Amino acid sequence: MCGIFGWVLGAAQSRDRETLISLTDLMFHRGPDGSGYWLHKTSDERFQIGFGHRRLSIIDIGGGAQPMSSEDGRFTLIFNGEIYNYIELRQELVALGHRFRTNSDSEVLIEAYRAWHLDAVRRFRGMFGFALWDETEQRLILARDAFGKKPLFLAELQGVLLFGSEIEPLVQFPGLDREFDSDALGHYLLNRYVPGPSTFFRAVKKLQPGHYAVWQSGTLKTTRYFTPPFATTMPDVKSFDDAIRLFEGAFDEAVRIRMRSDAPFGAYLSGGLDSSAVVATMVKHSAEPARTFSVGFREAEYSELDHARVIAGRFGTNHNELVVAPDAFMEHWSTAVVRRGAPVSETSDVPIFMLSEMASRSVKMVLTGEGADELMGGYPKHRAEQWIDLYQWLMPQRVHERLIYPLVHSLPYGMRRVKILALAASERDLVNRMRVWFGGTSVAEVEAMLGRPVSATPPDIYPYSSGLKSSLRRTLFFDQTSWLPDDLLERGDRMMMAGSIEGRMPFMDTVLASVVARFPDEFLTGGKGGKTVLRAAMDKILPPEIVRRKKVGFRVPIGEWFRGPYRNFIHDMLVSDASSVARICNRTKLRGLVAEHVGGRQNHERVIWSLTNLEMFIRTFKPSQRDQFEGNAARAAGGR
Repeated sequence: MCGIFGWVLGAAQSRDRETLISLTDLMFHRGPDGSGYWLHKTSDERFQIGFGHRRLSIIDIGGGAQPMSSEDGRFTLIFNGEIYNYIELRQELVALGHRFRTNSDSEVLIEAYRAWHLDAVRRFRGMFGFALWDETEQRLILARDAFGKKPLFLAELQGVLLFGSEIEPLVQFPGLDREFDSDALGHYLLNRYVPGPSTFFRAVKKLQPGHYAVWQSGTLKTTRYFTPPFATTMPDVKSFDDAIRLFEGAFDEAVRIRMRSDAPFGAYLSGGLDSSAVVATMVKHSAEPARTFSVGFREAEYSELDHARVIAGRFGTNHNELVVAPDAFMEHWSTAVVRRGAPVSETSDVPIFMLSEMASRSVKMVLTGEGADELMGGYPKHRAEQWIDLYQWLMPQRVHERLIYPLVHSLPYGMRRVKILALAASERDLVNRMRVWFGGTSVAEVEAMLGRPVSATPPDIYPYSSGLKSSLRRTLFFDQTSWLPDDLLERGDRMMMAGSIEGRMPFMDTVLASVVARFPDEFLTGGKGGKTVLRAAMDKILPPEIVRRKKVGFRVPIGEWFRGPYRNFIHDMLVSDASSVARICNRTKLRGLVAEHVGGRQNHERVIWSLTNLEMFIRTFKPSQRDQFEGNAARAAGGR
């Protein structure tokens, strides 16, 4: 697990080693154990290649330093991530005659590319973002893992190609255009995150999950190599018992190969079904007590620490807890924005960052339960989606808008989920309905807030293009191609690495995903709470109160803090004269949102969180074209 940064520059734009070092070292937190740098010219001397690497040593601690070059000098690699099946691939490559000097998965990646060329990425079970220079072909290969667990950002401009694990080194590169992407602003408010390939910087894009890109002679070409199995696999498992057996075997292997490490490791344990399943499976493969780490809050209704203790006691783990207070949360919040290179989408990002700092004092890697809901059908929307067509057929849109929605809108502060269900049920457009499920703001509300039209068309339509008839599979496809890589997995990478710790996610395994895609819909959402196969598999192992628990989710009491200790902070961020957001948005509407929330009349915590993080991002990164903010203010002045 590491941080990578690099460039391809025209000869006239070449930079020195000191620039490469200073920009790479902005990611010291991703790799505090070592560093390496490499400058090289193409054979025609038209371009300069620069590779920078920060290392967090987990596999082959003494022999896996990067940039790594092959023995014959043909290939040079910088690599962020882990190839979990590197032992099996190495054995296969040795049988083909390949020789190895180290025990690292990095060298396996190089030799796999030598053997299978670009098809090698399809053989990797892991998470990765890498850059590989092929001296013979004079080409650069950039690749990102299937589900997008590891990031890779790109910037192209005037003969320059920059790439890296985080945005900050790219936007600090001398001469990079830091223009703010106003289209991304609209998508952020609609979704609560910026969908790929966009970022808030117009010049910086994400290499999409399951893609590789090839640069050669000044041209960059991108190719998709992975499609989530739900879109390509017909359900063929008829027996529920067979489904349990197949899941147990694939999940056990997914956990086991993610325990491959030459450094101490543990697990994040929330006390929910997903992380408890990971810990229970880890214990089967460990001779030593597992180390577990949990985070909670003083506010008991938001804390799951009691449930985590049940699992820790059941499996005899070496358990560690962190209780987050509002002042400590605030101390870490701004750093989380820097590490994310964007507004922090989820309140839970910050506690995960704090927990990672604590865990990194004793381990270098943890297994987590991320991705289970998006693979196994664990959200209420996965069960509700199948009924929406029927509801919309029975309930004319005008009746819903005039009768049902006003009644729902008047419901009290605590009934947020009912309001979201009502909004989703009335939304005929699939793109907008996916946004509604995660608490995004409607197009009309965003346009009223900004005082200008916004494009509701996603920057990449692929997550909505599966064409699947099953509402469940269509929704899971969206989750796995947009919500996961651009929000939850982005959080998992950036916040854990901010604390210098690697996170591994067994539910995000391509082989496991292929197995689950064979199950009919009712095996996933047919039981109470969804994730029916997972619950049945864990029923033999976990306490009943954990298996049958209602899904809570990892929530932070931010709504209460906005009405209490953060009240003045929110006023400064959103409605003071110093606020950039107040110049972008309609100040009267902002004041109304804040007043309704603080007064307990409506729960606006999500939109207030999104806007506050936007303000923090602008103040931190200072994107150019700030004059557009003034232009928006003129259009949306309303009540200044």
